[in-house]
Amino acid sequence: MKQAKWFFHPVFVFVLSTIALVCSLFLYIYWYVGISAGLKSLAYRYQLDPSQFIEASPWVVILVLSLLVGVILAGILIIFIYHLKTLQLYRLQQTFINNFTHELKTPVTSLKLYLETFSKYEIPRDDQLKYISFMLQDAERLSNNINSILNLARIESKVYEGEFTNVDLVELVQRFLASNHHIFRECDIHVEKPPGKEFYQPVIMSLIEMLLMNILINAKKYNNSSRPGIRITFEDGENNLLICFRDNGIGIEKGERKKIFKKFYQCRNHDEHTAVGGSGIGLYLAQQIARLHHGKIIADSDGAGKGSVFTLTLPLKPKRKNHERSSTKAHSHH
Repeated sequence: MKQAKWFFHPVFVFVLSTIALVCSLFLYIYWYVGISAGLKSLAYRYQLDPSQFIEASPWVVILVLSLLVGVILAGILIIFIYHLKTLQLYRLQQTFINNFTHELKTPVTSLKLYLETFSKYEIPRDDQLKYISFMLQDAERLSNNINSILNLARIESKVYEGEFTNVDLVELVQRFLASNHHIFRECDIHVEKPPGKEFYQPVIMSLIEMLLMNILINAKKYNNSSRPGIRITFEDGENNLLICFRDNGIGIEKGERKKIFKKFYQCRNHDEHTAVGGSGIGLYLAQQIARLHHGKIIADSDGAGKGSVFTLTLPLKPKRKNHERSSTKAHSHH
């Protein structure tokens, strides 16, 4: 029975159905043309009016029939493509579930091991502090993973509400890095901006901080350097504000630059051609947040091993006074 499964594969069924439909059309046309020619010959032999037997031109019937078959084929093709996309999404979801389960089980296992060590042995104070620090990192990792899922569900269902606040994005990034120094202490992160310029923008601060976290974590994770480096620059475009995140990571192959923003998609290890660990929703979530702010994120790279550049593009807004607040809410139409 296993060898016969190919007979029910959607590709085989689609091709077989298409061939059968085309053959039916060909045979019908061949039959119709033959019958029409026979009726005309019979009518001329007995000096009868051909219009009494053939009310419509054969080519009109053939044209209408061809159009109908074309519509049917288009419908079959759409169903086939939809089925393939559904199958691909299902496989991505399965991969996500497996990876995310690993992302949850790893810190839980680590926490359990540390707690068992505390309960069974007398540990010097210095070692206790070291183990507690590791436990806090595992707990934070768990919290970040859970929050990612919750925030993804809220943003996708368009029920996320937040207040747009006009802030200097440079100061926002600097405050974010200062408050999350413990996460990026192994990285060299530099923030640069043109002197004498301010970059005020109405944003939902909690979402922009989430976007920053996902982009920076991505730059840290996909990096084989002894010390990951990230350079953040700000500049005014013609009608946009550009924030660039340049890293010295593993780079992005050309065929993956758009795929990395798809839900559940994970980049491949360039050497081993295996997926790097993670949930596969970080950059997807960052892109959704950018779109909520009427912007987008573009990925670029010179190739494998040459680092990556992620550019956040936001529509340029007129400058306002510092700490000015907008009462606008982020409903589904934002």
